[in-house]
Amino acid sequence: MDPASQEEANQVSLTVPEIISGMNASDQKSCFQAAQAARRILSEQRNPPVKLMVEAGLIPRLVEFLRSSYHPSLQFEAAWALTNIAAGPSEQTRAVVEAGAVQPLVELLSSPDLNVRKHATWALGNIAGDGPELRDVVISSNAIPHLRALISSTTPVAFLQTISWTLSNLCRNKDPRPSQMAVKQMLPILSHLLQQQDSEVLSHTCWSLSYVTKGCHEHIDQVVDMLVLPRLVELMTSSELSILIPSLCTVGNIVTGTDSQTQAAIDAGMLGALPQLLLHPKSFVQKMAAWALSNVAAGPPEHLQQLIASSILPPLVAVLRNGHFNVQKEAIWTVANFVTGGTIDQLILLLHSGVLEPLVNLLTTPDTKFIINILDIIFLLLQRTKKFARIESLCAVIEERGGLDRIKALQFHENRQVALTAQRIIEKHFSEEEDNDTLSLTLDQPRDA
Repeated sequence: MDPASQEEANQVSLTVPEIISGMNASDQKSCFQAAQAARRILSEQRNPPVKLMVEAGLIPRLVEFLRSSYHPSLQFEAAWALTNIAAGPSEQTRAVVEAGAVQPLVELLSSPDLNVRKHATWALGNIAGDGPELRDVVISSNAIPHLRALISSTTPVAFLQTISWTLSNLCRNKDPRPSQMAVKQMLPILSHLLQQQDSEVLSHTCWSLSYVTKGCHEHIDQVVDMLVLPRLVELMTSSELSILIPSLCTVGNIVTGTDSQTQAAIDAGMLGALPQLLLHPKSFVQKMAAWALSNVAAGPPEHLQQLIASSILPPLVAVLRNGHFNVQKEAIWTVANFVTGGTIDQLILLLHSGVLEPLVNLLTTPDTKFIINILDIIFLLLQRTKKFARIESLCAVIEERGGLDRIKALQFHENRQVALTAQRIIEKHFSEEEDNDTLSLTLDQPRDA
């Protein structure tokens, strides 16, 4: 009989004072009944008396029980009670750590009893989730190798879910990030878990990788070297948002990195997945796809050419025409980066995709920063095509789409930068006198989500 059901028939309902008395008793039976009653109160009541139990000094006693290797049922009850206490406010989590619980919990990951191992994993996950300081306490206690040893072909799926969740908490938080050594230890585990089929395991694992890759080129390199990108791209097409979103977030983080890291994501097929994500029913998914795409577009012309070859321009234009405004704000960065770094032939393909019409239509938005971005794009398009004697046809298209009237009207906008940018376009490209000034765009790319 496992500890969850052992002695079930002998369960005793105790008051909090009786629990305090029982846990400090000298006989093991009283200790067990008190620990079990504490666990039940902490688990089942809406407002459990955690503070009262902490103030009564029960945490150190529960930690002592973790070391009762000849009584796994007592270890189980103590681990479960500490799991619930550690799930509370930060001061309660810290009280568990300060009582010395982390090391015995790590040791219980090697317990012969499955339920003891499970609750030790859960408790460590709660502690690690408190923040970077306690996360690093868990890591420094050698928890990661013990967690790795828990995973085998016979590990129950429910336990894999708990393990993957705990690992996600070990990957979370910045200032500081997990060390490179810790990441190096976790990545083979995450790579293995990424091959599972359970949705919850996959979700936790993808979130782990998204935390690791956010804003850190060294960690991105480590993830790329694990050769998990093809699997992540496959998961980007999942019908389950709990998997799609963190896998897309991870790949999006990777393409904020170096050109070679971005190329690795392209080689894994990410551009093939983005068109359908730009047209996904959920606008949040569209926005994330547009963000990832904009970072690919921030790369060299070779990346832009692969972007074009993946038939991404039509859905991009569709988003600019009909998408949610928050998605359009993200999608505009792809156009800006395209115009900034593309070759003249690539710009011609961009214009032939029909991008100019939605750009002009979006000049009516009340968002001044967005208007300035679009005006900057139009100005740079005119500047670059001017060098190849295409200025007259582009000016004509802008005028035909109603753009000239809108730009003229923006010369009188209440925002000074909008007005000056519109005025500059008119003076440079829609008047008889033109000078040779050039525009210097400062685009904040690549950009984190």
